[in-house]
Amino acid sequence: MKKQLLQIPIQFSILILVCVYLADAAALSTDKNQDIEIESNSVYLDDTKNHGIYTGNVIVLQGSIRITGDKLTVYYTDENELNKIIISGQPATFRQLPDNSSVYDEAEALIMEYHENDSMIILSNQAKVMQGDRRLLAEHIEYDTELSQVRAKGSQADDSAQQDDRVRLIIPGKKEEPQKVE
Repeated sequence: MKKQLLQIPIQFSILILVCVYLADAAALSTDKNQDIEIESNSVYLDDTKNHGIYTGNVIVLQGSIRITGDKLTVYYTDENELNKIIISGQPATFRQLPDNSSVYDEAEALIMEYHENDSMIILSNQAKVMQGDRRLLAEHIEYDTELSQVRAKGSQADDSAQQDDRVRLIIPGKKEEPQKVE
């Protein structure tokens, strides 16, 4: 069972595809072939409840993927298939280098979840997705990995939401090239 708990699926790396509006986001193709390494201050594995809990400075590495947080919980079905992954932190972070890029795709939130059965990735509480200078900020971001759909919402769904409670998408303007002086 211990070996199964250490196998976090590459679909979790799809987390960064919340940047679907940024068409050039693509995972480093060799990441899925790399070993997965999980480090933490402690681990509790429970075969009877089909879950494992890693606590204290959790670091998950696979190729260019780096996920960090304070607590990682992995849930399995009775058939020992992955059901759900939750990582929390102050904040929990995700980082991956896309193919043909020197700029990392990054995400952070107080809680990150991957739901295998629903093909859903959820970033909750102070959620941010970043690619270079581009940013998507919201209180809650959901990404459907099957339908390639993103939903983001602020902390208040009505018109009385304050500026900081709303969804914010930042797409940097084009940088002008300096003109040559002859």
